[in-house]
Amino acid sequence: MLAVQGNARIFFFHNPIDMRKGVEGLSCLVENLFAGELMSGAYFVFVNRSRDKMKVLYWDNDGFAIWWKRLEKGSFRLLGIDKALIERKEFFMLLEGITPHRMQKRFKLA
Repeated sequence: MLAVQGNARIFFFHNPIDMRKGVEGLSCLVENLFAGELMSGAYFVFVNRSRDKMKVLYWDNDGFAIWWKRLEKGSFRLLGIDKALIERKEFFMLLEGITPHRMQKRFKLA
């Protein structure tokens, strides 16, 4: 399982990508859209057109790492994800196949 810190920033790419891309191809996409974020410790989430494969690119202190998940049945539900920066709980719900109809925070600490 992928370990994500509580304060980690997670960027989600809405446009489907070619899953043959490796570190170089994915890092070029990141630099084009989020300049300066590539080696900041953020996670970058990519899905393919059929939404049955997902790649997560992140900087792991001494190099890039890619985490890849392929679904045998079904697809990743992208409902409710309409922004580039997503929260940790939204990311884990996406991985687990949970589709929230409404997300509402009880409170937010300043």
